[in-house]
Amino acid sequence: MRPHVVGVIFARGGSKRVPRKNLRLLAGRPLIAYAIDAAKMATSIDRVVVSTDDLEIASVAERLGAEVPFIRPAELATDDSPEWLAWQHAIRTLESAAPGRPIQVLACVPTTSPLRTSQDIDACIAALIESDADITITVTPAARNPYFNMVTVEGGYAHLVIPPERSIHRGQDAPPVFDMTTVAYAARTDFVLRATGIFDGKVGAVVVSRARALDIDTEEELRFAEFILSRTTVQRGSR
Repeated sequence: MRPHVVGVIFARGGSKRVPRKNLRLLAGRPLIAYAIDAAKMATSIDRVVVSTDDLEIASVAERLGAEVPFIRPAELATDDSPEWLAWQHAIRTLESAAPGRPIQVLACVPTTSPLRTSQDIDACIAALIESDADITITVTPAARNPYFNMVTVEGGYAHLVIPPERSIHRGQDAPPVFDMTTVAYAARTDFVLRATGIFDGKVGAVVVSRARALDIDTEEELRFAEFILSRTTVQRGSR
C-alpha cells in the first residue's frame, strides 16, 4: 500500500537577505508559486500544504492552489528557530486535525529552488520509500572539493581542508563530494518527531543536476534565476 505523503512548503514572512523573499516576483510570479506548482504536479504527493506565520503569504498560497490549514506560531518562524521544529509542528497539527489518516512521509519542498521539477520531488520520495533511510535529501556535485581546492587559512598560510593520503593533481581524481540542495527532502514522520535534525538518522541522497539546484538566498541569485527563467521562456516560445 502506498504511504500517505504530505508535501509541506515552509514559508515564513521574515527574510533578512532578500526581504519578503517568498512573495518576490520571479518572471512575473511569486517565488512561492514555483514550489507550489512543483509539489502539486508531483505524483507521489497526496496533499500540498503551506506552513507560514504570514497572512499575506497564506492568502497568496491559497490562491495558488495550496492548503493553509493553520498559521505557524510566531516562535517557530524567527531567524533563530530551527525549521525542524516547524516540521514537527506541521506533522502534529495536521495529524491532530485528521487522526484517522496518519502521515507516513513528510515531503519538504522549499521555496528557494524554483528551477526544480516535480520529477525531482518524486525521485526524492521514491528513494526514501524504497530504502531503509529515515530521510532522503537532494544533493548536487560540489564546485569545490576539500581534498583538492578547498583550503583553510591559519597564520596567513593555506592548507587543504582534508589532506589526501596521496597527491591529487586533477580535480576529477579527488573523492567526489556534494553540496546539499533545497530541491526537496523526504522524511518518515516518526523519525522527524523523535529526532532533532537531519543527521540524527540514516540519510539517503538523490543527485540533482546543478542546473536545477539553484538556491536563492541573495538578490544576485534571484536575478540569476530571473535570467534563467526568462531564457527558458524565450526558448519555449520559439519552438
